[in-house]
Amino acid sequence: MSRKAFIAGNWKMNMTAESGEKLIKELAPLVKNASCDVALCVPAILIPAMTKAAQGTNIKIGAENVHWAKSGAYTGEISTDMLKEYGVEYVIIGHSERRQYFGETDESVNKRTLAALAAGLTPIVCVGELLEERENGSTEKVLDKQLTVGLNGIEDITKVVIAYEPVWAIGTGKTATDEQAQETIAYIRKKIGELFCPKCAEKVVIQYGGSMNAGNCKGLMAQPDIDGGLIGGASLKLDFATIVNYDK
Repeated sequence: MSRKAFIAGNWKMNMTAESGEKLIKELAPLVKNASCDVALCVPAILIPAMTKAAQGTNIKIGAENVHWAKSGAYTGEISTDMLKEYGVEYVIIGHSERRQYFGETDESVNKRTLAALAAGLTPIVCVGELLEERENGSTEKVLDKQLTVGLNGIEDITKVVIAYEPVWAIGTGKTATDEQAQETIAYIRKKIGELFCPKCAEKVVIQYGGSMNAGNCKGLMAQPDIDGGLIGGASLKLDFATIVNYDK
């Protein structure tokens, strides 16, 4: 079954309105003929400016997080209505850094995901194992829990994008091979088939989020179950265009 590839950048806590506008202006002509969907997920404070900068291009603007409540006493959080007001379409949920530094759990990932779907946003739900978990052979066990709890109660799984982040391959000096990435993402698709239905699983876009860059994107994107990438550092540079144009 054909799935349209999706390359999304995650700026994390980087860029300013000025530098972000400059990058989008330079990126736009380089990615305008991309065969894949393209998005940049940016810090909340930059969303209005980046939405304006990307207007008239094929670059969609996404957010890096969203709260599950419509409004309320949640200092520092951002709601679905706030995102939709600026035309945001995508939102990253459960990124490994949110889990590691800010106490994100599978349960809170689930609540945020359900809220995003209810608002018509496309959640990019992140899953993945730590180095210790990879080395002690518990990768599948970890992914099973993240997927079972994080995706609980979803009516249409095809409206969710999954991003597999092998946390052990980020900043550790260890690198996931194309085959390792494919093997694990194939397992994720199989598990989604068990939780929902095999036909649904074949429609779900699953990205690779383990340091995809201009040098390794072609090999990763050639794998049958890898449908795109969630790009960190490389999305802050014009290298992002090379990744988006992986098939050129």
